[in-house]
Amino acid sequence: MSAGFDWPALMRAGLHGLRLTPDAFWALTPAELQMMLGSKAGDAPMLSAGLAALMAAYPDKTKDRDNE
Repeated sequence: MSAGFDWPALMRAGLHGLRLTPDAFWALTPAELQMMLGSKAGDAPMLSAGLAALMAAYPDKTKDRDNE
């Protein structure tokens, strides 16, 4: 059994909440079911400004070559 999906909850939401037939439920992709349930599609991708801010906040640490 996959730990990634709560199948009983998804089936209740699809079959009872959305009133889908079993065939319609099982034909959906996870993304389609998520959209039908009104879940957020996801955050916007990180742009270069966001990456630059993270790099400034958490700079790479370098080893001191004398201590190797």
